[in-house]
Amino acid sequence: MTDDPRSASSAAAFPAAPTQAVVLAGGQGSRLRPYTDDRPKPMVEIPGTGLPIIGHQLAWLAAEGVTDAVVSCGHLAGVLQEWLAEAPLPLRVTTVVEEEPLGRGGGLKYAARHLPDPEGAWYATNGDVWTRFSLREMAAFHDERGAVATLALARPRIPWGVVETNEFGHVLDFIEAPLSPYPVNAGVYVFGPEFAALLPDLGDHERTTFPRLARERRLAGFPLPQGAYWRAIDTAKDLTEAARELAAQKGP
Repeated sequence: MTDDPRSASSAAAFPAAPTQAVVLAGGQGSRLRPYTDDRPKPMVEIPGTGLPIIGHQLAWLAAEGVTDAVVSCGHLAGVLQEWLAEAPLPLRVTTVVEEEPLGRGGGLKYAARHLPDPEGAWYATNGDVWTRFSLREMAAFHDERGAVATLALARPRIPWGVVETNEFGHVLDFIEAPLSPYPVNAGVYVFGPEFAALLPDLGDHERTTFPRLARERRLAGFPLPQGAYWRAIDTAKDLTEAARELAAQKGP
């Protein structure tokens, strides 16, 4: 998979984009076993790349102008911390470990306290996402709408074939793995500096903070650009599909 060719030109177009990010890398990845028996989910290698998921994420963040990242660790944190300490990273990385489970919102708030610029905007990404698109364009979208928080929206393919019918109940066609008619949370975010204070100390921000901001029309959704690559690595099948898609992009 290649980097988004628009990234270089976007640097000039959106100079005020965030330069700091949080990577949520504490999940157990139970659906990825046995790969996650001895390593956290973000340390699972994308087949054919020689690099774990988090390595791809950090390279992407750096290419988009991020200079500092806080990695929130949990399950088998020592394995991830050891890799981060030894790998030639393209940006500065700080790791934090929750002493007790805080929930997704609480964990995000705890990690945000370690960002170098508490008065600046920041990105966040789930540690199981493999993607490439212009974060600078997303940051501009966020600013234009005066949002407190913006989430990237993806339209993944439905894993089943679907049946198309007409109003009389006649089957018209069979469509294999179509795109979802609804966007989903892609696990990549832009947050304004005021967002961290709105997070719960304990609990899930997607059940508290996000609905509140949505009611106040301060939450925005950025559709991933057409052709942008996105995949959440949740299962062994996702790893297989990612390797197949990578091979297809490389060509014969």
